[in-house]
Amino acid sequence: MGVDDKQNDEVEAFLAANPDVGHLDAFIVDLSGNAIGKRYQRDAIREVWCNGSSLCAAMQLTDVNGECWDVMGLGFSDGDPDWPARPVPGTLAVVPWAPEPRAQCLMRVFEPDGDTPLWFDPRTVLEGVCTRFEDLSLQPVVAIELEFYLTDKKRDDGRPQPPISPVTGVRTGQGKVFGIEELEAFGSVIGAMERACKTQGLPVTTICTEYGPGQFEINLHHVANPVMAADHAALMRRAVRETARAEGFDATFMSKPYGELAGSGLQINLSVTDAAGTNIFDPTTVAGEAGLGHAIAGVQATFAESMAVFAPNFNAYRRFAPNQFTPVNLDWGENNRSVALRIPASDPANRRLEHRAAGAEANPYLVTAAVLAGVHHGLANKLEPTAIAAGNRSEHVDDDLPRTIWAALDRFEQGAIVKDYLSPRYVEAYAGAKRAEFGAFLAEILPREYDWYL
Repeated sequence: MGVDDKQNDEVEAFLAANPDVGHLDAFIVDLSGNAIGKRYQRDAIREVWCNGSSLCAAMQLTDVNGECWDVMGLGFSDGDPDWPARPVPGTLAVVPWAPEPRAQCLMRVFEPDGDTPLWFDPRTVLEGVCTRFEDLSLQPVVAIELEFYLTDKKRDDGRPQPPISPVTGVRTGQGKVFGIEELEAFGSVIGAMERACKTQGLPVTTICTEYGPGQFEINLHHVANPVMAADHAALMRRAVRETARAEGFDATFMSKPYGELAGSGLQINLSVTDAAGTNIFDPTTVAGEAGLGHAIAGVQATFAESMAVFAPNFNAYRRFAPNQFTPVNLDWGENNRSVALRIPASDPANRRLEHRAAGAEANPYLVTAAVLAGVHHGLANKLEPTAIAAGNRSEHVDDDLPRTIWAALDRFEQGAIVKDYLSPRYVEAYAGAKRAEFGAFLAEILPREYDWYL
C-alpha cells in the first residue's frame, strides 16, 4: 500500500519546517501503554514516513516489562517475525523534551499482506468496535481525562515520594483539589507539559490539581473519532512522563502509588451523534432520555466483563474502595462523582456520559473499546438502566464486580458480550498475556511474606 499525496506533503512540510531535526522515533503504543519502536536518522525519515518499516508483531502482547510470553503461539513459536509497520498520519511532531532536535510518530503494524491491520493491535480492536456504530448510523464522540502523580526523582527505599515545591523548598504534604497555589508552585513543569502537548497537536483543554500531593489531571478536547481520542491519550501520557523527567521530576500513571491517598484514573467522556449531527443524549430531543438510558444500561451490562481492561494489573484494584471517588457499583447519576457513570453538568446539546472506572495506566484504546462496546450493546438492544441514583453511592459496594485481577480475567474470558465486540481470539490473547504477567509478578517472594510468615 503506497502513501498518498497528502501524507507525502505532510513529511515534506515537516522536514522543511524543522531543518535541525536529526532523528525520528517511530513507535507503537503497546498493551501496557509503553512506546516501543526504533530511532532513525534524518536521512531515513522520508523513507520511513512514505514506505513504512517493520516491527516485531508480538510486541503488542508483551507484559509491562516487555517480556514476550508466546501467547497463542505468537512470539517464539512462530519465529518472532517482523511485520510491516506504517506511520499514523497526523502524528509526525517535534519532541520538545529531547536534549537535541528530534521528532516522533506513532506507528501501526499490519499483517504480512501489508494491508490488513494487525488483529491483536489494541488500535485495531477499537476500530472494530467503532465500525459497529455505522449499522446504527451513529457516531461516538470521545474525550479522555487522565490523572497522574508528579513525584520526586529520589525514591524512599523504592517507594515514590511527593515532589519538593520549587517555590517553598518543602516536600508537598497533602493535595489541594483545584488548588491554584499548587499550579503556581509547579507551574514550570506543568507549563512545559502543556507546551509539549500543544507542540504535538494534542488538544489539551484544562489542567487542575487533584486530591493527592503532587496529583494533577489533564483534560483533552472531545473529537468525533474515538481512535484519535485514544491516540491523544496515549501520546499525552508519554509527553507527561518525558517532560517531567526533563524538568527534574518523575511522573507516574500508576493507579495507586500511595496506599493511603487518592488513586489516579482514566475517565472516558462520550456522547453519540446521529446522521444529522444531533447528540442523541440531548434531553430536549424526543428520544434524548431514552438514548442516554440505553447507553447507560449497555455499559452496566458489560461493566463486570470489562474490569480486566479497566484495571489491568494487581495494583489497579487498590483504587476500588468506598468513598474514594472510584466506582464500587454500577450506579449512575446526574452531576454526582460518587457514581460509576456520571452525567456531568452541561447544556443539553453537550450532554455526555463520564465513565469513571479505568485506572490511569490502562490502555486507552482498549478502555475506549470496552466502553463503546457497552454503549453500542445498550443502544442496539434498547436496554433499560437501573434507577437514577442520588447522594453518596460510593459506600454501597457491589459484590458482583471483580475486585482482583484474577477474578476480572475470569469474567473477561467467560463473558459473552464484550467477547463478541473485541473478538474471542483477542480476549484469549489479552487474558493470556495478563495471566502470564501476573504469574511473573507473584513468582518472587514479596517482603510482606517474610514479615508475616517467616
